[in-house]
Amino acid sequence: MTQSLATNGVQLHYQLEGPSHLPLLVFSNSLGTDLRVWDPLLPLLASRFRFLRYDMRGHGLSDCPPAPYHIDDHINDLIGLLEQLNLGQVTLCGLSVGGIVAQGVAARRPDLVDALILCDTAHKIGPAQGWEDRIRAIREGGIESIADAVMERWFATEFRTRRPLELARWRNMLVRTPTEGYVGTCAAIRDADLTESASRLTQPTLCLVGDQDGATPPELVKSTASLIPGSRFEMIEGAGHLPCVEQPAALAERITDFLTSQTPPDRFEQGMKVRRSVLGNAHVDRAEARKTAFDEPFQTFITEGAWGSVWSRPGLSKRDRSLLTIALMAALGHEEELAMHIRATRNTGASKAEVQETLLHIAVYAGVPFSNIAFRIAKEVYSELEHHKEP
Repeated sequence: MTQSLATNGVQLHYQLEGPSHLPLLVFSNSLGTDLRVWDPLLPLLASRFRFLRYDMRGHGLSDCPPAPYHIDDHINDLIGLLEQLNLGQVTLCGLSVGGIVAQGVAARRPDLVDALILCDTAHKIGPAQGWEDRIRAIREGGIESIADAVMERWFATEFRTRRPLELARWRNMLVRTPTEGYVGTCAAIRDADLTESASRLTQPTLCLVGDQDGATPPELVKSTASLIPGSRFEMIEGAGHLPCVEQPAALAERITDFLTSQTPPDRFEQGMKVRRSVLGNAHVDRAEARKTAFDEPFQTFITEGAWGSVWSRPGLSKRDRSLLTIALMAALGHEEELAMHIRATRNTGASKAEVQETLLHIAVYAGVPFSNIAFRIAKEVYSELEHHKEP
C-alpha cells in the first residue's frame, strides 16, 4: 500500500506492505536515497516480516521544505508517521542518517520501539566542516558535481567495477534527489550529536557496517555500538555504505538471526527483558545484586508474572501501562513503587504532562490526600531527573 499522510508540517510518502499478523520492520533511508533503496532486501525477509518504508522529507515523493533541516525534524516526522498509522513496539532499521533518526526516535519514544537495527550509521557522523564543504559544493555545482565521489563511498570497488548498470541506477537516484532536501539533510547531520542519548538506549540493538564503507567506516560504527548498552556489532564483507544493495542476503541473514535471538524461550527471560526496558539496566542490576536465596522465589514470581506476562501483553503500550501503574501506586499509597515508576517514564515515554493528568484523576477517584502525596513524590523525582541524579 503506497500512500501519503501529513505530519509535522510535511506530506510523507510511505509504503506499508505484508500481512498484519507478522512483526513489523520500519525502514528509514539514507541521504540521497528513497524507500527503493530497500528493494533488494525485502524479498528475502517477506516470509517473516511486515514492512513500513517511507521517504524522509526532502527525498523521493515526500515534501521538500526549504533547507536547512534539523535532525529533530526527521525524528518528529517518523514519530508522527508511526502515531498516525497506530503502530508501536516496532523494530526500526535505519541506514546512515536513517540510523540517526532511528536512534532519536528510540530515545525519545521508547514506547514505540522494541528493537533497533543500525546500518552504517553512528551517534555523530563526520566533522561539521566536511558537511559545510559538501553543502557549498552542491550549491555551486549541483549534486552531479559530487556524485562520483559519493559512489566511491557508497559501494565497494568490486561492485563499481562489475555491476556498472546497477551503479548507474543508484547514481541516478542520488542526482535526482531535490537539492533542498539533500543540503537540508546535510545540515541536519552536521548538527546532530546523539552521543548522550545513545548511552541511555535500552532496546536490543544490532549495529552493522560494510567492511568497505567510506562514509561511516567500521571503527566509527563500532564506537557507536560501544555506547549502546548490550548492543551487538557485526561487519558485512564485500559491502560499502549500502549493504542492503550490495549484500542483501548477508544483511537479511543478520537481521533474521538478531530478531530471532530476541524472542525469549520462557516467561522469565521475557519478563527480564521488559523489566529492563521499563526500569532501566541500572535499577535492575541493583535489585539483582541485593537478591538473596530468601527472596529469590518472590523476585522470580514478579519477573515472570508481572513483567513476563501482564507487561508483555500487546494490548497496551508501555506508556499506557506506565500511567496505569502510576495511578494504582498513588491510589494505594505505595510511595516507593510510585517513585520507581515515575522514574521509569524516562524509558516508557509517558510525559510529565501525562503523569500530571493521571495524578489529577487520583484526586477525583481516590481522594485528595492520595493525590497530594503523589504530587509531592512526583515533584521530588522530577527534580532528581532534571538534575541528572542517579536515584
